[in-house]
Amino acid sequence: MKQLWAPWRLAFIEQVSHGSGCIFCEKPANHQDGKTFILWRGRHAFVLMNIYPYNNGHLLIAPYRHIGALEDLPETVLLDMLRLVQRSIKAIRKAYAPEGFNIGVNQGKVAGAGIEHHVHLHVVPRWGADTNFMPLLGETRVLPQHLRASYTRLKAAFNSNVARPRPRLVSPARPGRAKAGPFPGVSRRRPRPTRSSRRR
Repeated sequence: MKQLWAPWRLAFIEQVSHGSGCIFCEKPANHQDGKTFILWRGRHAFVLMNIYPYNNGHLLIAPYRHIGALEDLPETVLLDMLRLVQRSIKAIRKAYAPEGFNIGVNQGKVAGAGIEHHVHLHVVPRWGADTNFMPLLGETRVLPQHLRASYTRLKAAFNSNVARPRPRLVSPARPGRAKAGPFPGVSRRRPRPTRSSRRR
């Protein structure tokens, strides 16, 4: 039997097994986003990497509040989570150019929720050939990129999608000067009549 070594997983296994509470409550409270793989913080929810991913770029979106069911989320929290789903898709597309996505919720232990008391969304990038004999026969996923390298790439993609303020095209009118007309540089004041025009 051949062995597939993944020594970096031991630290995460020990971290989860020794944890005293909910990781979706503890990780954002630590304010160590680089160590906890938090990619983006919204007003009511945040995005973090799944440290046991199905594919590279597998992200989780969770609310800050400890709520166990999707139907119990306040509308503001639910809307913020959906905005983060949209932002996550854009970042994953920029970082990995996947062919598709799986987006969903595992609510309840019987539905496959690993952490059933804190609702969270999954965003999983997919490629046409990402399923092979390893997960089917060996119950093992082979990931081509280390978690830290994935975090660095995704973090850059998230930051590149930050909306920048649009520059002002017309500067505000200064006190004591004519107000700007419908076109920049054109005054609304009527021109003073010349001597030739007065004679007419």
